[in-house]
Amino acid sequence: MDTPTYDAPPEPDYTPRANPIIDAPATHAACARDYENAAGIRATIDKQNRSTR
Repeated sequence: MDTPTYDAPPEPDYTPRANPIIDAPATHAACARDYENAAGIRATIDKQNRSTR
């Protein structure tokens, strides 16, 4: 009986890549903008939390 052979899966690509979220400077204006943009998300979370209590 012959021993089966197979090709090993390719190695994952671990090449470092630029990340614009991490590379962007944290400024007061950017933080304030993110907070304002997330108002709807916070409202949804509050609504969900009220309905589970």
